Amino acid sequence: MAKVLIQFAHPVLSKSKVHKTLIKRCANLPNVTVNDLYERYPDMYIDVDREQRLLLQHDIILFQHPFYWYSSPAIIKQWFDLVLEHNWAYGSLGNALAGKKMLNVISCGGSREAYSPTGHNRYTVNQFLVPFDQTAILCKMTYLPPFVIHATFRITPDQIEAYGDQYRYLLTALADDRMPLTPFGSTGYMNDLVTPLLGQQV
Repeated sequence: MAKVLIQFAHPVLSKSKVHKTLIKRCANLPNVTVNDLYERYPDMYIDVDREQRLLLQHDIILFQHPFYWYSSPAIIKQWFDLVLEHNWAYGSLGNALAGKKMLNVISCGGSREAYSPTGHNRYTVNQFLVPFDQTAILCKMTYLPPFVIHATFRITPDQIEAYGDQYRYLLTALADDRMPLTPFGSTGYMNDLVTPLLGQQV
């Protein structure tokens, strides 16, 4: 059994139907821990020792957040800057995270087509996530394809619930080591792997 840590960051969760649903769906799942960064650190003063202990206690690290300005909310950058210390997470003596897995779980206002070479945003979501990919590699981790929810301004309540079903299935499969994991780049989104396994198209 793998232990999954969700590093959750949403500065205005009260306005998010998508992330509220996803978080509700993963509550009380065995071997899944939700760490709400904005709730725990409203002043952005991050307890580095606590965060490093959490990382050591888990095998798969998810960063769940809205896709703000083609990246993450500010607290995740703060978290990376403080928690991933030299010679702990990376560097010649930094092996604390070696062998663990990382992925992003994000929501975007734009459609999947908008995030393409011919789309409004010119680049794919996977291309925008390269800094996470490289951070994982620097820390000797494996970076997995992201779980992405597009077009959140037009999404229906039924679609949100369907994504919630997919997310819960993904988390359970990751914890039970049942997910056929492929490296970042060989698969577009984790959704593409979950959909046929769950038999549910959103």
